Amino acid sequence: MRTLIYTAFVSLDGVVDSPGGGSQHEAHRSGGWTYQDIEFRPEAYELKGRETEEATALMFGRASYQAFSPVWPEMEDFAALRQLPKYVVSTTLGQDALVDNWGDITILRSLAEVAKVKETEGGPIIIHGSATLARNLSDAGLIDRYHLLVFPVLLGAGKRMFSDTDKEKQMLKLLESESYANGITKLVYDVLH
Repeated sequence: MRTLIYTAFVSLDGVVDSPGGGSQHEAHRSGGWTYQDIEFRPEAYELKGRETEEATALMFGRASYQAFSPVWPEMEDFAALRQLPKYVVSTTLGQDALVDNWGDITILRSLAEVAKVKETEGGPIIIHGSATLARNLSDAGLIDRYHLLVFPVLLGAGKRMFSDTDKEKQMLKLLESESYANGITKLVYDVLH
């Protein structure tokens, strides 16, 4: 069974929307908040490098796929991810919207299809961005681990990591935590199923 990992830059009030800036598909008044007024400390991003090394596939919701697919395939920072298989969870995205320079891309039409992918052999599947998908996967009990870099900022508005759905309690096990001089805190949790 594969491990489904949601990775996020998150504000203290739970916003994961547009941390690197807005796009034509998503606009956020505080877009780029991870770069504003927070000193860059390379050690705070070690987790992101490790994710790149350990990922065997990527998963996105439709909006994040549409924001990342025109940019990430050509970015040197994401070169190691180019040929990884990608999954896009969407009920509306057509095959004609898929780019052809970013490895094998499969559209999943339901959370049941995500669950089937999890049952296959292979290593970790990393979910970037995709706030709506993350909320739905969390509510369905399909996320196995969270990789969070919590930023010392309150944004007040934007897409949140967790829904307010009335669901059963999910316990988490802390695997890693570290605070950095710029105020960022790394939190890695396994979801206890």
